[in-house]
Amino acid sequence: MINVLIVNDSPTAAEFLREILGSDPEISVTGTARNGIEAVKMAAVKKPDVIAMDVHMPGLDGFETTRRIMENTPVPIVIVAGSSLKDDDLLVFKAVQAGAVASVRAPSGFSAPEHARQAAELVSTIKTMAEVKVVKRWSRVIARPAAGISAPAKLAVTRPGIIELVAIGASTGGPVVLQAILSRLPAGLSAPIVVVQHMSPGFIESFAKWLGESASLKVSIASHEETALPGHVYVAPEGRHLTVGRGPLMRLVDGEPENGMRPSVSRLFRSVAEDFGKNSAGILLTGMGEDGAKGLKTMRDAGAVTIAQDEETSLINGMPGAAVRTGAAAYVLPPEGIAAAISALAPDKTTGGSV
Repeated sequence: MINVLIVNDSPTAAEFLREILGSDPEISVTGTARNGIEAVKMAAVKKPDVIAMDVHMPGLDGFETTRRIMENTPVPIVIVAGSSLKDDDLLVFKAVQAGAVASVRAPSGFSAPEHARQAAELVSTIKTMAEVKVVKRWSRVIARPAAGISAPAKLAVTRPGIIELVAIGASTGGPVVLQAILSRLPAGLSAPIVVVQHMSPGFIESFAKWLGESASLKVSIASHEETALPGHVYVAPEGRHLTVGRGPLMRLVDGEPENGMRPSVSRLFRSVAEDFGKNSAGILLTGMGEDGAKGLKTMRDAGAVTIAQDEETSLINGMPGAAVRTGAAAYVLPPEGIAAAISALAPDKTTGGSV
């Protein structure tokens, strides 16, 4: 049985969530906290398997509540956002930065056409995140200093300056890792970066904005037939595959999901392998499942530099672990090492060096 603590200052919203979650025979709602202070106390006493938390509450908001819980009694926290306002979504990602493992929209009312799908997504997310062993692992990503970290010597000697495109794929746990990587890169990076991040519907635009707040590079949502520019980061939009061809020209493709995902990391990686080969780098970060592993192998076979995030810093080692097992990753590095590798492969145009 999965014990869930609901944190929401609205009794109506809390009861609504309780009814949805309680309808699953594998979930038991162990309590409801009406504010952040109660949530911190109840997390320590009840020790739930998962916390379903709102971001807007009196006193401590979801960000500060998440931070305190993760510092004292780490537990998987799923942010259940009740609003689609972009400013509110930025608070969601601050909570993710503080240690929340996922975010979903609160389901619409029972009579709404989309209710069944949204309720199923909420239940599935809660059950999946209950399996995540957080144990303060999130802090290893955001607290580890970059000082003294450099790219593997082989990269620095043989590959600088020839990389025309960097492709990155990530899923669960990816947002905070991407932030840690991008925030360490120089504004004058000599290649563009394209990103596929698996994410619940409705958050991707705010995610890109949040990434841009801490990065020197410009971060935006990729557009169809847009040219990818050096020193820019392009995030795949919701619900469409992102491919990149010569130019480098980005294209958005509908098509069927791959590995259950659209956008799919493997779809992106295959397109990069086909048109860029040895002049590209592929990076696979934390996430559940195996999306991207086969695509990364295709990139390596085409001569690209391929990197997987290490198990120690991965919230879930599914995707990078699959890449390592299948021989798709030439290098296995922590986030700060990945940032150093990107800087070595695509040196800062303004200085001619790396960070």
